[in-house]
Amino acid sequence: MSPSSQPLSSPANRVLVVDDDLELCELISLRLEAQGMRVSIVPTGQQALARVDRGEVDAMVLDLRLGDADGLEILALARERIPELPVVILTAHGTIETAVEAMRRGAYGFLTKPFQDHELVQKLVHALERTTLQREVDDLRRIVAGVPRERLIGGSPAITQVRAHIARVAPSDATVLVLGESGTGKELAARLLHGLSRRAHGPFVAVNCGALPPELLESELFGHVKGAFTGATQSREGLFGAARGGTLFLDEVGEAPPSVQVKLLRVLQERRYTRVGSSTEEEADVRVVAATNRDLREEVEVRRFREDLYYRLCVVPITMPSLRERPEDIPLLAQLFLERAAAHNGMRVPRLSADALQILRDYSWPGNVRELLNVMEAAVLLAASEELRAEHLIHLVQPSPRSEHPSAEESAPGASTPRLLGTEAPLPTLREARDAFERDYLIEALRRCGGNVSAAARMAGRNRTDFYELLRRHGLSAADFKDMSNGR
Repeated sequence: MSPSSQPLSSPANRVLVVDDDLELCELISLRLEAQGMRVSIVPTGQQALARVDRGEVDAMVLDLRLGDADGLEILALARERIPELPVVILTAHGTIETAVEAMRRGAYGFLTKPFQDHELVQKLVHALERTTLQREVDDLRRIVAGVPRERLIGGSPAITQVRAHIARVAPSDATVLVLGESGTGKELAARLLHGLSRRAHGPFVAVNCGALPPELLESELFGHVKGAFTGATQSREGLFGAARGGTLFLDEVGEAPPSVQVKLLRVLQERRYTRVGSSTEEEADVRVVAATNRDLREEVEVRRFREDLYYRLCVVPITMPSLRERPEDIPLLAQLFLERAAAHNGMRVPRLSADALQILRDYSWPGNVRELLNVMEAAVLLAASEELRAEHLIHLVQPSPRSEHPSAEESAPGASTPRLLGTEAPLPTLREARDAFERDYLIEALRRCGGNVSAAARMAGRNRTDFYELLRRHGLSAADFKDMSNGR
């Protein structure tokens, strides 16, 4: 099939034309756009590499002689960043030696000016088809090899757009900043970026920048040498070393202290770092993905976060939508989490009733997907029947709507009693409802685990100390449940 009879309308087909002859670039652009390609034009090699770093290129048309750089050098640097990037070389001074060198450095094709439009179009069509096919083959190999694939579940426009954005950016080594509220799946997005990248077979290493004090965070990230500080009895590699060849995920990067921000800036700029207490530089062969639920631009304005580091991290921003922004995904996610929780606890999957589903749809979900996951696991434990009903979601309550001019009954004491979403039945206060739910959850967990505190604590997602404190607060004793049948 000829190129002209098969327009390329996919938004993934983004072609970058790199040439300081702007008139020629405009002609090339018109020809390629007629085939459905999205074309960008830059006159210099450095601008081209910046576009590659941001993951904005699926194919490149590159002039051999640029004002600021040698085209072959730009070819090599671009291919280092994205090994599968198809590059077609243009030159007005073609020789066999130059063509051979270009192909050796990874060029897909070589055209001498003047050239026929259809020659360039044909080469790009074939190159893009080959790249797409190669990615599909790689995906199949991952599946056959049993490599787990992270997933962002849902069919809403918001999450579909995020998946598409990740798919475009993942093959590059561009630094990505994942934004969004707590519980929206920022780490899942980071793992997906890693799994779809050329570093997928390397390690994925995650660190929470807000979970450690500044001096420990610096050592954790960059490592240290023996004797660097009190207690450093031996040298340690650090996470930048541990993630070599893979991806380093900096979670809650907005919590990083100023001293660590300075070092992060340097490693992102120069791709080199030094361990604490050492003067020897080491290469940072990692792809950095960062995440935060803070507004970093606001943090920059109040001087809590370095502006230069913000721009180094925010090369490609990806914003995870809140669950409120994707309500059409709630039934699918709820059912999936219900099935997982039932399987984890060795139980039948209860049917989700219409009233329970309505409550899930109407709830505001401040904790987003993570909260929905926890709610469904708790509901599975509380639902003794084959149907999960409204009363099993007792902790999802809110005050009843109040009219602008309340009636005498509404004004009476106790009239502000919360109601269960989607029902008219009065409920205890929010605190009482939560306490009752928590107590029921503890009793059910202990019953299912036969009074085994360690197992019940794991089921509840708590450590033993916290679990014992909860038992004490609710006047419960694990001994009362010892050897009790779990009903399975």
